[in-house]
Amino acid sequence: MLNLVRSLMHFLVSFNKCRASTDQPGKKRMIREIILDTETTGLSVADGDRITEIGCVEIIDKKLTGLTYHTYVNPEREVSDRAVEISGLTYEFLKVYKPFKDVSREFLEFIRDDRLVIHNAPFDIGFLNYEFSVIELNSIDLSRVIDTLTMAREKYPGSPATLDALCRKFNIDRSMRTKHGALIDAKLLAKVYIEMSVEIVQKSIFAAENSRNDNDGNGLETRIIIPERSFPPTCEEVAAHRKFLSTINRPLWDKFDKS
Repeated sequence: MLNLVRSLMHFLVSFNKCRASTDQPGKKRMIREIILDTETTGLSVADGDRITEIGCVEIIDKKLTGLTYHTYVNPEREVSDRAVEISGLTYEFLKVYKPFKDVSREFLEFIRDDRLVIHNAPFDIGFLNYEFSVIELNSIDLSRVIDTLTMAREKYPGSPATLDALCRKFNIDRSMRTKHGALIDAKLLAKVYIEMSVEIVQKSIFAAENSRNDNDGNGLETRIIIPERSFPPTCEEVAAHRKFLSTINRPLWDKFDKS
């Protein structure tokens, strides 16, 4: 039943009519969020470690738009053996790319002032803010960041909260993740974050329904408003929707199609 509700929520929102603009008077403002991940030369900026890769995925109203940002970064120093083992990125590979100061502008243009969603946010934000301090740019305020590690630990206390564990929980294919990669991990985290967000909405709907049933006839109802998406479904979403519809036995709409 839970999977059915989740699927219906995903696709009912996906096929709403597109909006022409995000800033039309009277229109609800869309929520743009950036799922972000980095790879580094090591574990500590205090030891002089630097960023080696940045990956970002855009979502709007909890829907993937297909827009991404990705760059390798010349750390201007050697990469630790442990980091090479984790990401596969060596200094020999990275030294032909631009240093952070030369990619910072395009990175900031992509993330703008929108909300950032990061797994273990203090780690990535610590490295990003160090890089910004080196080139004398403003740091990222943690108030605009959602930490999915904290989010997962609060939602599923006692359960593993690594990215791999959360992918397993939501049956998200992670076969592409043979090594840690900023863009690969950001894409996986985007799917995890959407799934966790859907669960939150579901709980709100069920709580509202229970509240309505227990209101002793006072006529008050709590409604959960799911915002329309402002862009058409992707080919992958359309294919997934058709696959889902094919699992429904003798659907009611077949009668209308044949009439």
